[in-house]
Amino acid sequence: MYLIDTSAWIAHFSSSYPFRLSDICSPDEHYICLPVYQEILQGIRDDAQFTRIQHILDASQWVGSPLKHTTFQSAAQLYRTARRQGLTVRSSTDCLIAALGLEHNLTILHHDRDYEQLAGISLLQQRCIMLHHQ
Repeated sequence: MYLIDTSAWIAHFSSSYPFRLSDICSPDEHYICLPVYQEILQGIRDDAQFTRIQHILDASQWVGSPLKHTTFQSAAQLYRTARRQGLTVRSSTDCLIAALGLEHNLTILHHDRDYEQLAGISLLQQRCIMLHHQ
């Protein structure tokens, strides 16, 4: 089971990459969380595309809604542990998504080096998708 990161959703929706979520998992095997939902939607400029993608995301399986206080604590701990070990996590939101993955025993599907680093300091399961421009 996968928690799909923003980077994987962007690749899925983009015509620039030959990646589709269905290549890896079926809709009943993947989840979305609120931080990813926000990141995806805030980056869409076109109103028609916004509405289309919002409908697709709204029909997804959800995890971590509502977000819990303890999830944010776990995310902060991941960030602090990474810093102590000399790692630079570029996005604290990635720590929040990783914490949700850990809480719900989901593998993060992504194209973002932060998750590889976070997996090195925790029990986080992650899978990086390889992207090549068409």
